[in-house]
Amino acid sequence: MIRADAETNWRVDGVSGNNGKPVSYLRISVTDLCNFRCFYCRPAEGVEKIPHSEILRFEEIALTVRAAAGLGIRSFRVTGGEPLVRRGIVDLLRQLAAVPGVEDLALTTNGVLLAGMAGRLRGAGVGRLNVSLDSLRPERFSSITRGGNLSAALSGLEEALAEDFGEIKLNTVVLRGVNDDEIFELVEFAGRLNLCLRFIETMPMGGGRGPDWFVSLREIKRMLGSRWNLELVDRRGGCGPAEYWRTPEGVTVGFIAPISSCFCSSCNRLRLTADGMIRPCLASDREFDLKRVIRSGGGVGEIAEVLRRAISAKPASHGFGEGFVSRRRMVSIGG
Repeated sequence: MIRADAETNWRVDGVSGNNGKPVSYLRISVTDLCNFRCFYCRPAEGVEKIPHSEILRFEEIALTVRAAAGLGIRSFRVTGGEPLVRRGIVDLLRQLAAVPGVEDLALTTNGVLLAGMAGRLRGAGVGRLNVSLDSLRPERFSSITRGGNLSAALSGLEEALAEDFGEIKLNTVVLRGVNDDEIFELVEFAGRLNLCLRFIETMPMGGGRGPDWFVSLREIKRMLGSRWNLELVDRRGGCGPAEYWRTPEGVTVGFIAPISSCFCSSCNRLRLTADGMIRPCLASDREFDLKRVIRSGGGVGEIAEVLRRAISAKPASHGFGEGFVSRRRMVSIGG
């Protein structure tokens, strides 16, 4: 049980701290590999891969989820890299869905490998999907992803829509001078599919001209407001920090604005990296070595203690700001 400390007042026992949000959400990166090379995520020269021996094995991930669920964490999201490139991923998801206390199992993907896998993912217990979609223009999509195929991504999305997922959301990272002229088109596309679309601010965690690409989501909201009278939705969809609005036609649009509208006071998550580190905050290099504990023979109790220490170390605010430099890139932390 985590008791409040003077700095953060975080708890995991279902009792909220001073922000009103218990820690109830664990994001799990299962690989740093991806079949895309998005230029805002990876630098042109690439990144050094994590050695295979350092990547958590399935049984180690499942053990961590059992410990987290025992602490009262109920929502889990599997990410990468691209999680669907990891061999045997469906078997892992089935294991995680079966852990007592897991109430919500979700997955984030670029969608390309959903074709042929969507039904198996749903059968394994995945209830929700987030699908990244940064452009609806084939050449631009290929440019952003450095070779990705828009048609393949849309085919995967179409197959997922035919399955009985509880929810599918689209995620778009907005980049000035790259895709910010598509926001109306993307909203209309989401509306035709009856899906929620979330716009996400780019963060200084990838490669290239991060500050030059930045578009405040307040600016995006003003642009959308020039066409539609947006109505605030009095709820948060899923487990994350998005603020949701709705167009008169009923299209739900979310805004995830870590830079222009810091949401640290409502953050309810921890992150598990593919190489077994627990990060209390995306924008802080402080990590807790869970893999060392597991591979030294630690069980559920020892893992739970690491999670407790990580929760107590959650900072009051993230470190994004002028001069921020992360030791890791986003792809090695987990999207």
